[in-house]
Amino acid sequence: MKGLLGGVMIAIGILMVGASGLCSATVLSSVASSEMVFWAIVVAIFGGTPFVGGIALVLAGRHVMRRAREEA
Repeated sequence: MKGLLGGVMIAIGILMVGASGLCSATVLSSVASSEMVFWAIVVAIFGGTPFVGGIALVLAGRHVMRRAREEA
């Protein structure tokens, strides 16, 4: 059961990282160079939070799966 939970956490984390990364890249690629600093800060605040959360879910899922393998 812990292995399944770890796999689900990894899958959700990968989806979060992918979606927020693609969205951030799209926003930054469509901005004029004069406004780049402002939009980079906005993307870091609003796009960075789910990106970091997704990475945390992937790492936590890996940890849960390793614990499940050690117990088995």
